[in-house]
This record gives sequence, C-alpha cells and structure tokens, in this order.
Amino acid sequence: MPPAETPIAALQRQLDAGRFEEAIATADAIIESNRRVFAAWLARARARMRLGHVTDADRDIDEALKLAPSDPHAGLVRAMVDQRLGRIDAAVTRLRKLATAPGALGIEAAVLLSEVLHFAHRREELQALVAAGGAWSSDPRAALASARVLARERPAEAIDALRRIAVPSAGVVLHRVAGFELVQLLDRLGQHREAFELATSLHAATTPPYDLEGLLLRIREQCDLLARGTPWFTPRAEPVQGIAMVVGLPRSGTTLLEQMLDRHPAICGIGEYEGIDRMGDAVVSTGRWPRGLGMMRPEVAARVQAAYTGGLPRLRRPDATWTFDKTLSAWMWLPAVACFLPGAVCLHVERDPRDTAISMFLSFFNPRWYGWMSSLDSIRRVIEAERAVVRPALEQLGIPHESFAYEALVADPAAHAQRCLARLGLPMDDAVLAPEGNARAVYTLSHEQVRRPINAASIGRWRNYGWAFE
Repeated sequence: MPPAETPIAALQRQLDAGRFEEAIATADAIIESNRRVFAAWLARARARMRLGHVTDADRDIDEALKLAPSDPHAGLVRAMVDQRLGRIDAAVTRLRKLATAPGALGIEAAVLLSEVLHFAHRREELQALVAAGGAWSSDPRAALASARVLARERPAEAIDALRRIAVPSAGVVLHRVAGFELVQLLDRLGQHREAFELATSLHAATTPPYDLEGLLLRIREQCDLLARGTPWFTPRAEPVQGIAMVVGLPRSGTTLLEQMLDRHPAICGIGEYEGIDRMGDAVVSTGRWPRGLGMMRPEVAARVQAAYTGGLPRLRRPDATWTFDKTLSAWMWLPAVACFLPGAVCLHVERDPRDTAISMFLSFFNPRWYGWMSSLDSIRRVIEAERAVVRPALEQLGIPHESFAYEALVADPAAHAQRCLARLGLPMDDAVLAPEGNARAVYTLSHEQVRRPINAASIGRWRNYGWAFE
C-alpha cells in the first residue's frame, strides 16, 4: 500500500495542476495548524499570484521570507510581487542577484528581469542584459527580449526576429505575446493589412472558448433593474473616504488618466487593483447579486467592503490621502460600488468606440478574462453593453462621478484634470499635466504612450482599418 500523500506534496500537486483555489485551502489548513511551515506560506503566495490576488500574495511572501530569508524561490516570488506592485527598484535589485543562480531558477529570474526592465523603460539596462548573454540566452523568451531591444532602432530586424518567435511551436503564451508585439510593430510601420490579418489569426489560434453571452446577460440584468428609474437598494456598508476609481473599458484612456492623477501629491495611483473583482466575487457568493442587494445584512456588507479595502494600506503612499484604482472591471460592478463603497468617486472616461475597438483587437490581453476581444463583432457588443449600463448606474445610484471623453481630455487636459481634482476636493497641481514625468512603471498596453507628453496621435487610428468595419 503506497504511503499517504503529505500535505506539502498535495500542495505541490495542486499547484502543478493549476488548481490554485484548492492549493490555497490546503495551505490554509497547514498554516492554521502550524504557522512556521515555510512551504505553506510560499505555496499560498504562488497560488494567490496566479489568481491575481497580489496584495494577499504580498502578505504571504513576507511571512515566508521571515522563516527563510535567503531562500531563492521565495526571493523570486518576492520579486514577482514587487514588480506587480510597482516596487521596481526592489524587484530589479533582487532579480540581478537571482539571475546568477544556476539552473532553472536563474533563468526564470533573468527572464523576469528582462520583463521588468522593458516595462520600466530602462532600455540601456535591458540592452546590457541581452548583450551579456548567459544561460538564460538559450530560453526562447530571451529571443523576445532581444527583439524588444531591436524594435526601437532596427524595426525591420525586429520584425524578422518576432516572426521566428511567434509560431505555434513556441507555446501558446509566447506565440501570443510575441505575435501581438509583431502586430503592434507592423501597425507602427503602416503595414495595416498585415497587422490586422496577423491579429485575426492569433485570436483564432490562441483564444479559448469564452462565455460572451454570460457576460452580456449579467449586464442586461443590471440594465433591467436600472430601467425602473430608481435605486432598488440603499447603501449597506459604512461610507468610505479617499477612494477613487476609473470607470471605462480597456484602451479608452484609463492609463493616461491614472498617470496624470498619480502625479498629484495627494493621490496614489494603485494600478489595476484586484479589489473590485474580489468584492464582486464576495457579493456574488452571498447569492444576493444583483437583485437582493437591499437585503444584505450589515455584517455581511462589512465583509464585502473589506474585500476591496483590505489591500489598500499596502498600496497607498504614506503621504497620499486618495487612492486611484485603474481597474478595468468597475463598469460591470457599479451597483456593488454604490452598495458597499458609498462615497467612492468614479471617473468615467469614454473613447470613440471605433478607436477603442481596433486598439483592443490589435493588442495582447489575457484571453481567459478578455476572450471577447477576439473579434470586432464581440467587441462591439461589449461596448454597447458598457454604454447601456454605465451612465444610468452612475446617475441613478447616486455615485459621485465625473464623465468625459478621452478626446476631450487630450484636447484640454488642464480643464478636465481640474474637474477631476475638484470632485476629489483637491487643488490643481500642474504636475498632473506632465504624465510622462511619472517614474512609476506602467504594466499596461499603454506603457509606451504615457511616456510621451499628452498628444492626439492615437485619435482616429481606426481609419487605418476602415475597411474592417461594417
């Protein structure tokens, strides 16, 4: 009879199988029994990172490193968390040391280091890392780093390099990432037909089945409730202070707005914080979403609110009085915002839907969460749903907000920044008009654009693909 599986072995098996919720439950039981089991803290941090629960992973990896300060695997996870939370210098310092380690861990550290340097626009350091070579150079992902170095000065060579990488044999992730970087480079060079055709083939080859109808059904249910003309609930939790969030679809100007406001000394941009999705999961688990919000007990509502607010202290700068959340999900959860975060301010930005659509279609997004971006038709349907639900929800549910168009923000950034700051009760600060001076790394598809002064270069981009629209 084979020996019984140990809890630590079960943890590893669950992580290897991608069963991250199960791994968290197993780690919870181990930690509850003995808080000094290093492997349980490390495994829970890894599982939470894979689920996007970065602030929870931040706490777990702190505990793991207290027990084993020099463990290289914990150090690698610590660097991953630091990267996601914008602690770039800390991540780079740690990764430089880990990249010299032998074997697979050193290779992973070097690959991650190349990613951090790329998105932080530390180009000379990335070039030096690629030129130095080493064991990681044999990893297929190193070729992507090399292509990124070429793309700025020798785009024709970068195109050839990306063509060699963006093939099915590279694996789904690298095929998709390199493929969409090639799409963006072709677009930049004016090769629009080829860019569109490549994006079409990438979506077809790398996007798993996605439940678009399920997403639209959830929005229609909210629209039906909003059609009554009056709220069907009153706030169930205590008011919050110092919380603002963007309401808008991806590629609609959300990163520009965040980078602008983050330059104000009283505002801390916290990136695409997972809190709104955690709060959404919490309220759905009660069985009261969305029709039964008014029946939520206060103690349950407090827990739902805490699902959002619990991670903020780790993200907010000590000197900031406001956090600005660049979540891409708030537009789907506005009744929950009104019910459980009363007092939170929403800044609603819209962009020409054709520019939004073509920018989405030509860009890399995680297909698990954004599979609806795989065709212009499904993108159109989601944009229609967003336009149908957001304005009625903001108005009828009494959510403090400002609404404006991306094109108007670009045309008169001072006026619209002043509107946003006035809504937050803050004075104007001219620093917000120079988002390109923001030193915080941007891990979104707009990381290149927001490192340039505010400009209108992307407005009307859809005309390059006019033949693709009905």
